[in-house]
Amino acid sequence: MISFTLNGRVRQVDAEPDKPLLWVLREDLNIVGPKFGCGVAACGACTVHVEDQPVRSCSMAVGDVAGKSVITIEGLSGSGGDGGLHVVQRAWIESQVPQCGYCQPGFIMAAVALLKANPKPSDRDIDDALSNICRCGTYSAIRRAVHRAAAILGGAP
Repeated sequence: MISFTLNGRVRQVDAEPDKPLLWVLREDLNIVGPKFGCGVAACGACTVHVEDQPVRSCSMAVGDVAGKSVITIEGLSGSGGDGGLHVVQRAWIESQVPQCGYCQPGFIMAAVALLKANPKPSDRDIDDALSNICRCGTYSAIRRAVHRAAAILGGAP
């Protein structure tokens, strides 16, 4: 059994330690926010936080999170939310970012980590930190949403 904290709750899974965290989340724990995109940690659709750091869950073994804290998009609202949504999620909606939406949970998780590390990122900072891939090409809306979330977090209306 592998034990870790998932979205604030201790969970135990009976899985091989080398099974990708993404598949443990989706198949064993029914956490479907992180998506399978590429399987080689390139696209970012599977991004989650492990110990407050963004990681690509498709390439991280579940054994590597034993005893650690994992946050997915489903658990994000418990960390700075208002009305059930995290500030970054609210900014995403206000900025009308999603098109197909498939990659958005990964982008949101990456944006939350960026804003924790850099509360006032430049466009270059955003481009460097959010290396995820969006097939719909919503990159300018994503930048706008990150700047909006930064303004909200900084106290702007």
